[in-house]
Amino acid sequence: MSNPLKIVAVPMHPEGVKFVAIFAAISVGLGLLWEPLFWVGMVMTVWCYYFFRNPVRSVPQKEGLILSPADGVVSLISTVAPPEDMGLGPEERVRVSVFMNVFNCHVNRAPMAGEFTNITYHKGKFVNASLDKASEHNERNSLTITNDDGISIGVIQIAGLVARRIVCFVKVGDKIEAGHRFGLIRFGSRLDVFLPVGVQPKIVLGQNAVAGETVLADLADPTPNYEGVRI
Repeated sequence: MSNPLKIVAVPMHPEGVKFVAIFAAISVGLGLLWEPLFWVGMVMTVWCYYFFRNPVRSVPQKEGLILSPADGVVSLISTVAPPEDMGLGPEERVRVSVFMNVFNCHVNRAPMAGEFTNITYHKGKFVNASLDKASEHNERNSLTITNDDGISIGVIQIAGLVARRIVCFVKVGDKIEAGHRFGLIRFGSRLDVFLPVGVQPKIVLGQNAVAGETVLADLADPTPNYEGVRI
């Protein structure tokens, strides 16, 4: 049986401090009105802390791996042309989407090592992030990462139905290692990854992914692992 302390004792990302403080203050105020409301508020405060958890991850060290940038479920695997502003060219690529619900860890991690060669923020709507149209209509932040071999991938942070803030910690020209943190999205959202042309996914639709650990694809072995995964 797992130890509950391993969940509660996970470090919290600094972005969550003010939210936990707000939840705690509201809990105290509610408790002054009616004591049971204090305990309801404290449950929500613990959930808020849990939402902003910032766990240590065991990042695979093999060269050429493309990792999941988010915790969640692989909700879409499709072949589409990336947005023009990402600078990835017009050719279609496999897009893997990972949907995060309000119970997933929302810290985003770099799918591969490289340099951020493009970052473009778009204002937009807040429809359900699990829908395909969310990639075009929702608030989103598009990032392009290029490795030392000149291979580029695209990553898009997409706000969801509840999310109202995309946070990005990096800027154009910054370099990052695979699995390192580059941003987060508050309260439910999705991340899209555009694989290099000709590279097929190593995961399947509906699979649970762990940011910085689950392998989405392998540049050294661009074929799919599973029969029927090829798009």
